[in-house]
Amino acid sequence: MTQRRNLLTWSCLIALGLGLVSNFAAAADLQINKGDHICIIGNTLADRMQKDGWVETMLQARFAGDDLVIRNLGFSADTVALDGRLRSMNFGSPDEWLAGKGNPIGGYQENRFAKTNTNADVIFAFFGYNESFAGEKGLDQFKKDLNDFIDHTLAQKYNGKSAPRLVLFSPIAHEDLHNPNLPDGKENNQNLKLYTEAMAQVAKAKNIPFVDLYTPTLAAYAAAKSPLTINGVHLNEDGNKVLAQIIDKSLFGAAVEPKNGASLTQINEAVKDKNFYWYRRYRMVDGYSTFGARAFLVFSKAAVRQVKSAKDVKKEDLLPMNYDTMQRELEVLDVMTSNRDQRIWAVAMGKDRQVDDSNTPPFVETDTNEPGKGPNGAHEFLSGEEAIKHMKLGKGIKVGLFASEEQFPELINPVQMSFDTQGRLWVASWKNYPHWQPKTPMDDKLLVLEDTNHDGKADKVTAFVDNLEDPTGFEFWNGGVIVAQAPDIVFYKDTDGDGKADQRTVLLSGMDTADTHHTSNSFVMDPGGAFYWQEGTFHHTQVETPWGAAVRNINAGVYRFEPRTAKFEVYVPYNFANPHGHVFDYWGYDIVHDGTGAVPYMGASFSGHTDYPAKHKGGAPVLYKQRTRPCPGTEILSSPAFPKDMQGDLLVGNVIGMQGILHYKISEDGSGLSATEQEPILSSDDYNFRPVDFEMGPDGALYFCDWQNPIIGHMQHNLRDPSRDQKHGRIYKVTYEGMPLVTPAPIAGEPIDKLLDLLKSETDRVRYRTRIELTGRNVDDVMAALNKWVAGLDKSEPTYEHNLLEALWLHQSFNVVDEALLKQVLAAKDFHARAAATRVLCYWRDRVKDPLKLLAVQSKDENPRVRLEAIRALSFFTDSKDQADAAIEIALEAADKPLDKYLKYTLDETTKTLDSVKK
Repeated sequence: MTQRRNLLTWSCLIALGLGLVSNFAAAADLQINKGDHICIIGNTLADRMQKDGWVETMLQARFAGDDLVIRNLGFSADTVALDGRLRSMNFGSPDEWLAGKGNPIGGYQENRFAKTNTNADVIFAFFGYNESFAGEKGLDQFKKDLNDFIDHTLAQKYNGKSAPRLVLFSPIAHEDLHNPNLPDGKENNQNLKLYTEAMAQVAKAKNIPFVDLYTPTLAAYAAAKSPLTINGVHLNEDGNKVLAQIIDKSLFGAAVEPKNGASLTQINEAVKDKNFYWYRRYRMVDGYSTFGARAFLVFSKAAVRQVKSAKDVKKEDLLPMNYDTMQRELEVLDVMTSNRDQRIWAVAMGKDRQVDDSNTPPFVETDTNEPGKGPNGAHEFLSGEEAIKHMKLGKGIKVGLFASEEQFPELINPVQMSFDTQGRLWVASWKNYPHWQPKTPMDDKLLVLEDTNHDGKADKVTAFVDNLEDPTGFEFWNGGVIVAQAPDIVFYKDTDGDGKADQRTVLLSGMDTADTHHTSNSFVMDPGGAFYWQEGTFHHTQVETPWGAAVRNINAGVYRFEPRTAKFEVYVPYNFANPHGHVFDYWGYDIVHDGTGAVPYMGASFSGHTDYPAKHKGGAPVLYKQRTRPCPGTEILSSPAFPKDMQGDLLVGNVIGMQGILHYKISEDGSGLSATEQEPILSSDDYNFRPVDFEMGPDGALYFCDWQNPIIGHMQHNLRDPSRDQKHGRIYKVTYEGMPLVTPAPIAGEPIDKLLDLLKSETDRVRYRTRIELTGRNVDDVMAALNKWVAGLDKSEPTYEHNLLEALWLHQSFNVVDEALLKQVLAAKDFHARAAATRVLCYWRDRVKDPLKLLAVQSKDENPRVRLEAIRALSFFTDSKDQADAAIEIALEAADKPLDKYLKYTLDETTKTLDSVKK
């Protein structure tokens, strides 16, 4: 993308620095020596710096010729106290990373950090933002934690010789974006100012250089012609450049003058190239199998699975452990990073240097522990068409090949798929599964498949994004697409109409990368415009937001994110093994599956609020007793191209136990749902068949993607087992015999009034894609049209109350509270509508008058599903002891009516949360 647009000039920045940067750090206070190793630590502010690279650019330009080694050890949502720094197993302690020296793990004695080249001489520490939400009452604890951090840090000799030179940086100010969907920052800034002053006091007492970033960034926001943050607190590229200029000016005085005609832009490009490799080393994907417990599993070429101990295997049959293969890859990245240090030094001196990575150590190769039946253990693959002959189809089911790697070589390991509002099928192609290997192209893709001649088969493919890493999930929003690339959640958009993404924005950071089988997956949007994804065990996630203290979760959960408001929370805090599959039905009721065991849960029953680290207790009620596992994804069958008695049925994928798509009839069961298994849609005896995701298409057919891989387990095989396929992938189309497909409803680009009428459709995916299309429209235009649409609804229509509910959900999606409409739907005749409106009330609880009074009515509703939603909503009233006491009293009154398994579980969990509120 082009460099920009309306940045503050150097002279303006210098003016800002004079009198506004109230720090006592100066060049004389901070000595930078030739060959110094500088480590950057801290929260999301520090973490995001490396993406744009401007702080390092300024340092390398100013100290050109001094060969500085700079490593960013920032980690999203970190706090100065160690208990606010979550890491997955054996990630390494802050001291180990700063010293470049780690303790032995798994019986291995060598130093696995030896080549990181950290060995900190100088430490830039960025803390205080996440702590500031504790307000004035948290200041004493923060000062204590900061003092402890300083004392501990200065007592170390990370470089092996002397204590590090430490510089403290305050948090930046909160930018008021004048966006009604985001906090204006006034309250945050009051706290941020307090914590900046506290940091200054501690630093002065300790004689530590300190830089106030709060004051100059507050001024920079006022002077900037366009926003410097994406959400008020996380800097965009322009903001990071401005911040780098502020930091450089604060520490060293006069503006940087690059040597020998060197270009800051060229230095920045070299820095970002180095940071690319360093980030992959520091935030290693599949860490649990690289240095965690699964790093030390024992594999044998004489066994199909891993074995319990190397003692059980002949020495000649032993295969390398994951630690052997993956630690070597980390060493390769270390060397590649250091090679790029040398190019930075050359560019900073006005020269250039070609990077030569021939000095990297060789990869550790491994054999397979599950060979195929072909020559030399090769696995044999059926063609896409031949594979259909090996499928056992349910009654009336027909299957056709829509696309395969034979026609589209890019279609490899399709992990998730979804149709856009133009009727095009998007597929996340994960060629580099289980994750990218250094020195190979990083070319996982987000593909767009089209059937331009309408013959039922794809004939065109476009790579919307072609340089992705592990795109384990995605969903459309606001004319673009939100993609999981752990640890980040990234928004891509095509702004120039060429069909390829040219805008990239990191929306969230901090999703853990411990296991790509367990990382962010199963993206889905609820009817009210919030997005959900799931994460499995081993993961330690911490995410920073503009709204409050960091959101933390350990060992699995389901997350909820509102892209319009930047609100993020743990939707289901539960000790899953590995959840995959999340669907919402016609009335917005959701079903969550734990993928490992294919266990089906009611979203409402165990998505009430808890305070970290608490989670909901095990044994949440389930819809049915599953007979096979695991589950990679789910869908609701809703299409006029399938029989009436199949409408609303639940489809559940399976990729090992029966390798097919299971089929369940859903029925009401008190406050929840139950389901009865029907004849499967299909199954296959092709060993490579892996139907991992599926969705009802615009033409009414069911489409599914076949991962087509002989081995998919992380626990059973080495991550680099050569039997992991990186060449195959298929998309199939399922229809019902004798039932015609439908003409897709026009959605993309349609006028708002026509889109609103599509919300009356009985077909779930038509309404779903219509809501997606509307997310990209102007809020005022949508609300004006919506008010007119609601006024014109026919009250005699059987679907009238569902139409009203769609209007309420659209208000929720656009973050426009309509209390009158909410109360109308809360009192609807249909209990489904009342229950759904109660869920909306839960998320509007801070913006409607007397929400507890409204919930008191819902908690006594004659229908148990409404009462369940009310009890769930009450768990969120934890702002004070008085509020919690009032909420628990209402919740307990619900027990006056009969309690089924869902109600009892949810009531127990709500009372547990409310009882824990102390003051």
